Amino acid sequence: MMVADSTSTSKIGPYLERYPERVINVGIVEQNMVGMAAGLALGGHIVFTASAAPFLVGRANEQVKNDICYSATNVKILGLNAGVAYGPLASTHHAIDDISIMSGFGTVQIFAPCDEVETAQTIDYAASVDGPVYIRLDNAKFPVVHDASYRFVPGRPDVLIEGSKVAIVALGSVVGEALEACETLHREGVVSPTLVNLSSLHPLDQDALAAIVQRHDAIVTVEEHPLHGGIGATLTVLMARRQINRPLHMLGITEGEFAHYGTRKGIRRHYGIDAAGIAEAIRAQCAQ
Repeated sequence: MMVADSTSTSKIGPYLERYPERVINVGIVEQNMVGMAAGLALGGHIVFTASAAPFLVGRANEQVKNDICYSATNVKILGLNAGVAYGPLASTHHAIDDISIMSGFGTVQIFAPCDEVETAQTIDYAASVDGPVYIRLDNAKFPVVHDASYRFVPGRPDVLIEGSKVAIVALGSVVGEALEACETLHREGVVSPTLVNLSSLHPLDQDALAAIVQRHDAIVTVEEHPLHGGIGATLTVLMARRQINRPLHMLGITEGEFAHYGTRKGIRRHYGIDAAGIAEAIRAQCAQ
């Protein structure tokens, strides 16, 4: 495990106490950390790098691209506190574009687990496969939506609720917001939407995702990420290529701007990616 002065952020205290010889803290030099991680991987080690996503993906971008992805080294990149997790620290600390950036590096697997159950299984999977993996993680405690029977399958869209008419496709930490919206709409008798947790972005079973889209009248995507390069864009391309004609409403950070600063709750409310905003978007789809 390699960290960049981020032992507290990565919450690896128990691991550090048990395996102090397996943790390397390089200090606030993310570029060096990534290069060192690649070197250790070439020496036969499985290396996890854990650092704040805006600095790991942004500041060390060239090293992530060349030393890990282009070179296909066995490094697992944990992007901590992604999205707008840092809230009032604003755009310097927001990692709203990490999915679009990492998607440009074709050799890397990309995951965004939505709860602690899925996170543990995603990390276990990453450790078991050879090659680069990026996992988008968070710093808050979100609702646990999976029970003990859940098994993470790379590439598979994870259907949490099998509903009708409208399908919500959500990414990472906003899955909990979408779940709350579904419960509200069901109580109101408006509609019982299908809820899809799209935690595996690369690989992605596009046939399975297309089948979900085709059996619904409308699709709503939700992400704490800009509308370009995220899951809304993924659905747009998939539907265009397969000539699937369905209304698609995308909720996320407005394209072409930095995310607003403030509390995460306030930022989500501003962009309509909280439970109330998601529910309102679906009501609008049902009214058309």
